[in-house]
Amino acid sequence: MPGVYRQARPAGGGPYVFYVSHDGDDENDGMSPEKPWRTLDHANGVRFQPGDRLRLKGGERFRGSVTLEKGEAGSSTEPVVIESYGAGRATIAPRGTSGITVHDTAGVEIRNVSLVGDRKALREGVGIAFRARLPGVRRLDHVRITNVEATGFQNGISVGAEKGAVDGYSDVRVTDVSVHHNLEAGLVFYGPGFEAERPAYAHTGLRIDRVKAYSNAGDPDSDTRNTGSGVVLGSVRDARVMRSVAHDNGSRSAADAEEGPEGIWVYDSTRVVLENNRSYRNRTGSRVDGGGFGLDNNVSRSVMQYNLAYGNDGPGFLVYSGKPTGAHKNNVVRFNMSWDDARKLPEYGGIVAYGARMRNLDIYHNTVVMRTEDLASAEAVGNRPPALRLQDGMRGVRVHNNIFATDGGPLVAAQSSYGPGTLRLQGNDYYSTGPWSLDWGAQRFTALDDWRTDSLQEMLDGEPTGSSDDPCLPGLADPVASGAGPGSLVPHCEGEVPLGLGPQVLGVDLGSVDYFGNRVPRSPKAGAAQTPTTG
Repeated sequence: MPGVYRQARPAGGGPYVFYVSHDGDDENDGMSPEKPWRTLDHANGVRFQPGDRLRLKGGERFRGSVTLEKGEAGSSTEPVVIESYGAGRATIAPRGTSGITVHDTAGVEIRNVSLVGDRKALREGVGIAFRARLPGVRRLDHVRITNVEATGFQNGISVGAEKGAVDGYSDVRVTDVSVHHNLEAGLVFYGPGFEAERPAYAHTGLRIDRVKAYSNAGDPDSDTRNTGSGVVLGSVRDARVMRSVAHDNGSRSAADAEEGPEGIWVYDSTRVVLENNRSYRNRTGSRVDGGGFGLDNNVSRSVMQYNLAYGNDGPGFLVYSGKPTGAHKNNVVRFNMSWDDARKLPEYGGIVAYGARMRNLDIYHNTVVMRTEDLASAEAVGNRPPALRLQDGMRGVRVHNNIFATDGGPLVAAQSSYGPGTLRLQGNDYYSTGPWSLDWGAQRFTALDDWRTDSLQEMLDGEPTGSSDDPCLPGLADPVASGAGPGSLVPHCEGEVPLGLGPQVLGVDLGSVDYFGNRVPRSPKAGAAQTPTTG
């Protein structure tokens, strides 16, 4: 290996571009398309320095893997780049291991390559793995993964800080990536265990854009942890997931697992935004999870907005705290759409919120449609999932200006008869094409006025708020014709869509736009769409 390094890097030179092609020869210097190396194994002997590039010929398949260790790689201004050249993508096909592994270094850009695992890699490998293992060091800066496909691994792309490491990676961009048909997950970030008394986050400055995570089926033999998710963010601060899609994940996750998969979800993190994403037809092999989006344990100051969930086994949007740490707080769920979620598990619903010592949660301007008459599960038919489910453990929860619509199932199912000091609902529209029902603790109400009088919910300064008017949603009235797109959840009314309450009354920041990017008016309408279609 040292001989390869000396041959490839004349004294005083660099940075260099190295080429690998099936037409090459490992006796070449590898420094031009005319004299490329032949194998990845040979290229892997180079110690890469700032500004170096490893270029693999497009359209060709290379057996082997690439590993960068501490002391290699580059910087934000002079990164080491691994990429294809010529026409199409090059494919890296490792022999039972990970495709590209980066240990304790950064300043790395990986672009325009495919990674395909074999049967052993499906159990033990990662398509692209970044691993921080050193204790007491600053974060490793600058990671770019662009125009990449990873399939056939335990995880498609994984970025982690191992146990004992204080910090992981910063300034990370994952863009135009497809992670599919992996065993446990498509894209994963993780770090050391969370300590509520001293909250710390391994990774910071993440931007995940236009990722497709699908058909990551889960491990039927893994019942001690969740498998089968699309995108998972753990131990991150200042992260944004946008314009991404997660679908058809989790179908083979373990039947006895205590934790299940989700399409896109977050845990042990702060200041995370999930926006303009779609998550649909995600599954679970067990009786838990299987939803579209989630803010899970120990998440704070985070937002789910402008997202679409539909046809998931579990909830469209889940906000959950299973640990009494007090670290799950100050989160927002706004301007999202949920259509026909909780298809397998009626104990959930379109939007679900509950958990130990959760506080200060705002749920507003969402549109939720639950059609349950066509549910295949006899259990689900007999116990229809609600549009909104609220369970114990929370305080400081505000639910404003949402549209909750069903075809006869309960509009809201609350575990207890919450007073306005614990949980406050105002300005929402509750509409059903079948019998109107709302479960509030041990009581079931069949009219909005009766529930309002008994619960003191939907009141403001002694005046009633909220309505049960028809919001004219095609996704409820004519689901076969309208399909599951966002257009089916836009009001098509000749009259007025029910009005919500203004931000000055509610004391919340509505943001500047609705689900479709339209300006939010001073007197907003209920639901995620502020510009209804007439006719």
